[in-house]
Amino acid sequence: MSIDFILPDIGEGIVECELVEWLVNEGDIIEEDQPVADVMTDKALVQIPAMHAGKVDKLYYSKGDIAKVHAPLFAMTPQDGAEAAAPAPSTPEPAQEAAPAAEAATNGGGNVEDFILPDIGEGIVECELVEWLVAEGDVIEEDQPVADVMTDKALVQIPAMHAGKVVKLYYSKGDIAKVHSPLFAIEVAGGAAKPAAAPAVAPAPAVAQAPVEAPVAPAAKGGVKKKTGGKALASPAVRRIARELNVNIHEIPGSGKKGRVYKEDVIAFKEGGAAQAPAATTTAAVSPAAAEGSVKVEPIRGIKAAMAKAMTESVSTIPHFTYCEEIDMTNLIKLRGELKEVYAKQDIKLTMMPFFMKAMSLALKEFPVINSQVNADCTEISYFSDHNIGMAVDSKVGLLVPNVKQVQSKSILDLAKDISRLTTDARDGRVASDDLKGGTITISNIGAIGGTVATPIINKPEAAIVALGKVQNLPRFNEKGEVEARAIMQVSWSGDHRVIDGGTIARFNNLWKSFLEEPTNMLVHMS
Repeated sequence: MSIDFILPDIGEGIVECELVEWLVNEGDIIEEDQPVADVMTDKALVQIPAMHAGKVDKLYYSKGDIAKVHAPLFAMTPQDGAEAAAPAPSTPEPAQEAAPAAEAATNGGGNVEDFILPDIGEGIVECELVEWLVAEGDVIEEDQPVADVMTDKALVQIPAMHAGKVVKLYYSKGDIAKVHSPLFAIEVAGGAAKPAAAPAVAPAPAVAQAPVEAPVAPAAKGGVKKKTGGKALASPAVRRIARELNVNIHEIPGSGKKGRVYKEDVIAFKEGGAAQAPAATTTAAVSPAAAEGSVKVEPIRGIKAAMAKAMTESVSTIPHFTYCEEIDMTNLIKLRGELKEVYAKQDIKLTMMPFFMKAMSLALKEFPVINSQVNADCTEISYFSDHNIGMAVDSKVGLLVPNVKQVQSKSILDLAKDISRLTTDARDGRVASDDLKGGTITISNIGAIGGTVATPIINKPEAAIVALGKVQNLPRFNEKGEVEARAIMQVSWSGDHRVIDGGTIARFNNLWKSFLEEPTNMLVHMS
């Protein structure tokens, strides 16, 4: 049984290389780890070894050709004929079932090929199969969403590379799928794809949707099919347009085959050209009550597992200390209330967070050590000119901390737009990887849920984090000694005691506090 050898990662950021020289010929018998080819990247000459012993059936490139990473490099018949077409998944059941796709191709079952799970994020080698969006036997279109998978950072939707028929799903819901391994087998429509074509799939962030698409009533002659809930059939680009237009894509009647939603459908729906279909009413199945004394065990995966690892490493390597203070938010709340309605007419959601971030950025200019990071053995400290302020978001997939880049150079309105976008993406579990990288300090708004004081854990390798408590109307004395109601918020700082001392964080907090208590002070310091 002939299988394809997939060209593996050969360097960070490298997506292609030049085939310098084949070290084997078609028909040669090779050994495991035997050098097969020399390839040249933009950094070095790399030698590619064989994964298995066996016979070389086909060389897909000629000398001087450009080979794509994660695409077939050559075909071979393994010595025992039992290996899968790519590195086998860790779970034995999917690995054993990876062979039928190649078998079907050789037995005249049609142009069947394996879809290799592509890179879905820097450093990610596996993911959890959250939900299949197709079934075996389904006929699918190019770019149609096939599966939702969960990495340790976000929920990602995997689109199909080709149109065709789904032959085999190699994983079940909840299984762990390996990057660069077969995810499913497809009988490609109109003939097999060229062997050298790279699986250049750009996985689109996706929103997790629980129900399966409900049956759709036949459309009237000449009309369009209307969805009644569940999964929308649309490409990642169309989904992005729907998000930008603030349209629920699952309510849009698609004009394409099987109700596929196109860009024109989204625009027409936004402009009122299509009536919203009533949402399907489903009755949730009531699970039987758990037996007394029973224990439910489930694996910790994805973002929750990443958070557990990061938090454990943070508290075990960074000496934390906490500093608490209260801030009088009365004047800022009044200012925000006056501006909120004005900018709402411009579709700008003005929350308190842009003010927190801008005031923090102004204070960081005076106390750069709060915006610093130390190396692993604490022998060097790096000071960042950019204030990339993160905000912890309690999303449906776990704790995410996207950050707003270069707060020091942005206006309050610029920050409001960035925060609104990141909050929406985070709550849906589809934050872009760039938005999760490069943070220099973090704000945790625990008060949005409840509570006044916290002991936040530093988002390593940052040096500080602040938790905002809920705002309470409390009695306070004014300058005349009279008691009046004021809007009071408790804030709790955690600092890296290796580089920040109590006096520094207290002075930094006092400056930040002064900007928030008297918002007009910010105007004097803004450049």
